[in-house]
Amino acid sequence: MNLMPVQAALRGEIWFVKLPTDPSDKAPRPVVIASTNARNAHPRADTVLVIPFSTSTVKDVPTHLYLSPGETGLEASVLKAEDVTVVRKVSLLRPRIALRNLSNRRICELAQKVETAMGC
Repeated sequence: MNLMPVQAALRGEIWFVKLPTDPSDKAPRPVVIASTNARNAHPRADTVLVIPFSTSTVKDVPTHLYLSPGETGLEASVLKAEDVTVVRKVSLLRPRIALRNLSNRRICELAQKVETAMGC
């Protein structure tokens, strides 16, 4: 998949990024934008809040949100709420193929899983 750098991002969109915690030889991975559109569009905010996808799907993990290929356009995967992170907008890469956006309902489910990851 060819990736093109772009800076505008909306909540619920799937982008690709090389996370600072990933091994140096790992390709950019898909993430979902979790921060609000007001923050994402703010000219003085140079970062966005993201949550990474993983294809390592272990059943019954309370901090994982399971997503089918039909929801995302990716293979079956999970969003790992315990790995929520901030990345610079300029590091975001939009996939060349169209992917689906996550609904507000699914983003709010993800927020509840972040609370679980924090012990709230």
